This record gives sequence, structure tokens and C-alpha cells, in this order.
Amino acid sequence: MRIETAKTDMDIERIAELADIIWHEHFSSILTSGQIDYMVEKFQSYPAIKKAIENDGYRYYMAYEDDELCGYFGIHNEGSGVIFISKVYVRRDKRGMGIASKLLERLREDYPDSVKWYLTVNRYNTSSIAVYEKRGFKITRTQVADIG
Repeated sequence: MRIETAKTDMDIERIAELADIIWHEHFSSILTSGQIDYMVEKFQSYPAIKKAIENDGYRYYMAYEDDELCGYFGIHNEGSGVIFISKVYVRRDKRGMGIASKLLERLREDYPDSVKWYLTVNRYNTSSIAVYEKRGFKITRTQVADIG
């Protein structure tokens, strides 16, 4: 497995294509199709990712298994050792293979002085919450945010 940072428009296009697949396969049990389409367009589309990288200071990483893009994550370095992990997504057929752990290891390598990482997760996304808790994350607060 290898991890690369997104640098080109083609990288961003590939991430957006994978995001659309992952969101529709993973969230269909907790969100409506319309909500998924809205969230993908607003946060996971090519224009949204490009803006996040070029204007908002986000960094995206791509995970490859056998030269096939199978996961990605996006982070925002908020300064003072604080990292917001805005996205961690792995294709269904590649989950359980340690890819998310390797992505987080890469984050630790690239930001060794970070003291706090945080992320947000849909409260009904129990499988992802369990994965994060297994890796030491703790729920510190809950919030309600309308989708679309």
C-alpha cells in the first residue's frame, strides 16, 4: 500500500469520483439519496475539494492498494498543534485491511508536533465511530446539523 498527497487536478478528480462511490455505498442506510447527493456535491465534489485545497488550506491524501485508489483523507492544520481530520473514507471492499490506520500513521509522520486531532462523524455512523474509538478518539460533544 502507498499513500500520496493530492497535487494535480487529476488527483482531485479521482478523489471526487471515489467519494461519490463511497458515499452512496456507505451512507445509504442512514441518509436519503437526496441528502447523499447534496453532501457529495457540497463537500466531496471536484469543485469543493479543489477549493478546500487551494483556498482553505486543506491537504488530501490518497491510499493506493495494488495501484488502485481505494481511500482518501483530508485534513486541515489549524495551527498550535491542532489538526482537523475532515474526511477519512475507504472503499467498502478494502475496509478492515488497516488502510485507515496507515492513513492516520501518515498524518502522525507529517505532523509529529500535533497535540490534538479531532473530527466529526454522523451519530448514526456507528461502525465508523467504533473504528475511531478503537484508535483512541473520544466523543467530546454532540451537535445537530441539518443536511440540505
